[in-house]
Amino acid sequence: MTPSPYQLRPVTPGDEAFLLQVYSSTRAEEMTRVDWIDEQKTAFLRMQFDAQTQHYKAHYPSAKYLVIEHDGAPVGRLTLEYTESQHLIMDIILLPKFRRLGIGTAILTDLMNSARQDNHPLVLRVEFFNPAVQLYSRLGFVKTREVNSVYQEMIWTPNQNTA
Repeated sequence: MTPSPYQLRPVTPGDEAFLLQVYSSTRAEEMTRVDWIDEQKTAFLRMQFDAQTQHYKAHYPSAKYLVIEHDGAPVGRLTLEYTESQHLIMDIILLPKFRRLGIGTAILTDLMNSARQDNHPLVLRVEFFNPAVQLYSRLGFVKTREVNSVYQEMIWTPNQNTA
């Protein structure tokens, strides 16, 4: 049996700087297009990270906040909420150098298997332009609606013959 390319552990208070780094990595390209000094970029990213964290905690009080590890080192974050009707992937982010190594696919496959066991759909929301949309589509996620002008909702259902 092949060992898993990832491990999950709960977020601890000592992970905050790492989690900010992971969040910031998703906005790096955007930050190259603004004419701000580094201190302004850092302050903006901190403000956005804090706002997202507060929003998640206020609106998803039962969410699971996890650090993704590879070979014992933190490489990303995963935020999930399980309800009576669905499994929601609120966030799945890997640092850029750990993308396209099969880690995300392994995590998603395991989440799909868990959703299958519970007979629940696996739901996520993703920016239209995010390259991960191709991965989600390949794994059988289907766009169900546009959440707003930036995000689309994609759902995988357990009765599909994928993964």
